[in-house]
Amino acid sequence: MCMSIREKLSRITGLKQTVLCVGLDADAALLPEGFGHTPGDVVAFNREIINATRHVAAAYKINTAFYEQYGSRGWAALEATRTLLPDDAISIADAKRGDIGNTNNAYARTFYQTLDFDSATVSPYLGFDSIETFLQYPDKLTFALALTSNIGSADFQRLDVGGKPLYRKVIERCCEYRGAGEIGFVVGATHPSDLAEIRSYTKSVLLIPGVGTQGGAPDEVLAANGGESALVNVSRQIIYASSGADFAERARENAEKFAAQLRIIA
Repeated sequence: MCMSIREKLSRITGLKQTVLCVGLDADAALLPEGFGHTPGDVVAFNREIINATRHVAAAYKINTAFYEQYGSRGWAALEATRTLLPDDAISIADAKRGDIGNTNNAYARTFYQTLDFDSATVSPYLGFDSIETFLQYPDKLTFALALTSNIGSADFQRLDVGGKPLYRKVIERCCEYRGAGEIGFVVGATHPSDLAEIRSYTKSVLLIPGVGTQGGAPDEVLAANGGESALVNVSRQIIYASSGADFAERARENAEKFAAQLRIIA
């Protein structure tokens, strides 16, 4: 019997004893010395980062924009990077897609069939039918944007809707769905008090970006999350830990540091 995506996540985080997710937001223009500035160099760089961090990474998140910007060569680099991801880590396509009808069907097929990611991020702000297609895939974990880590999240996500912030309405509406796939939410590490409040009404898996460069603190995130199922993403402070020839060693050191800070609370 196959494991559900929730069971797979639980097994992986249990074995590695951390909720660390490594973000592979590799930009060809920012690669360390020894690399060129092509999508092919991005793949070579990603291979080194993955090899240096796979012993502590519970997940890898690929922000597709960093690949799509290079056209067909970038898409080939995305596909190549996907094949490098280890089986003992959750694979996340950070694509932030959200549309309706056949367009959304094509988006879901892209990430859940063609590229076979375990998970993807989606934007729910066209309405529930803009993400429902993703949720029909069995044993996939779809993260809806709820309360993101950027400063501008307050512009819309905190708007009062019938006495509740819009992000809570999004979470509550999505949690009503019962289907083949699993629904989770993106909640920024820069909002620890809101994260704790969100945990009072949902036990859904959370993808928590914003630790590191954006200022989120691992200890505050873990305390607010209360031991529920989550993945905490760190990107730049791991993959760009050094611009020199020691980049992989430094990435390993920083990944181990964050993994320890994000150790599962028993």
